[in-house]
Amino acid sequence: MLKKYWDDPLYRFLTKAVLLYISWYVLYDLWLHPMQKLDLWVIGNLELLSTHVLSILGYTTIEASSVPNIRTIGIDGTHGLWIGDPCNGLTLFALFSGFIIAFPGPLKSKLWYLPIGLITIHIINTIRIVALALIIYYFPDPDVLDFNHTYTFTLFVYSWVFLLWYIWAVKFSGINAKQAE
Repeated sequence: MLKKYWDDPLYRFLTKAVLLYISWYVLYDLWLHPMQKLDLWVIGNLELLSTHVLSILGYTTIEASSVPNIRTIGIDGTHGLWIGDPCNGLTLFALFSGFIIAFPGPLKSKLWYLPIGLITIHIINTIRIVALALIIYYFPDPDVLDFNHTYTFTLFVYSWVFLLWYIWAVKFSGINAKQAE
């Protein structure tokens, strides 16, 4: 009876996706997040990249604090932007990776598509942080920041991940419309 379900590509995909999600949840919540090393490394990289982009754009950025792992970037003259663990992109990395791993397709293609997708998600998240720092600078009203953080950039970042999934499913998975029927 289970073989009948496992032969169904949709069932197989959903089963793999759920198992990968549960594995990520257990790995992250019980081990990685309490250690903080991965979160802090990703946030530190986002701080570095965002500060660099703001500097290239001609903005003087907030001086880095001597306090380790301060997690704040911004334009001089503002209170800056604090980057919390939920905003570092690790959950998006896991969602993207889980979909690509669970979805059918050649392993060789997955091995190059996964890192490229993860890098582009990180770049999009950097752009989001730079934009939020600019919003704080030009529109200091906390409601403007809150709206853009909660809605605009959530839509922006998740749309990017969905686009990456779509590109994988249509262009690189090797599955065409007739196979899916």
